[in-house]
Amino acid sequence: MQVFIMRHGEAVLDAASDAVRPLTLCGRDESRLMAAWLNTKSVDIERVLVSPYLRAKQTLAMVREAMTLPEEEVLPELTPSGNTKHVGGYLQALAMQGVKCVLIVSHLPLVGYLVAELCPGESPPMFVTSSIANVELAGNGHGKFEWQVSPSQVIAKV
Repeated sequence: MQVFIMRHGEAVLDAASDAVRPLTLCGRDESRLMAAWLNTKSVDIERVLVSPYLRAKQTLAMVREAMTLPEEEVLPELTPSGNTKHVGGYLQALAMQGVKCVLIVSHLPLVGYLVAELCPGESPPMFVTSSIANVELAGNGHGKFEWQVSPSQVIAKV
């Protein structure tokens, strides 16, 4: 199963709580840029998992502008301090059901720790805002960290 792990776009620093921090204009633009780039890879995303936090949901809305996606599933485990073992177990269950491609939109530090959870021996990579990583998850539950791309890398290729 292919797992695309995306960190939310840039968000404002001040809000009533961390859960309601909205995206900045730059965050919206970078998320659209990354979605358009991912769309050129001809991926067929079957499941979408998103954090309940506002900035992650807004990032997903920007991705939807560039890609046709199925309805999302909001997972409380995808918050910044969520449990990567639970998320990894859920991904394995999806793989056993025959799901071949999943998009996750979440936060630091969870996104980096999730890569490390899925790919034994891999150090948690740093994710800049709106960046996307790809993990190929094998049937045994062990993944291979394939690549990671950031908005600045996409801009440099244009």
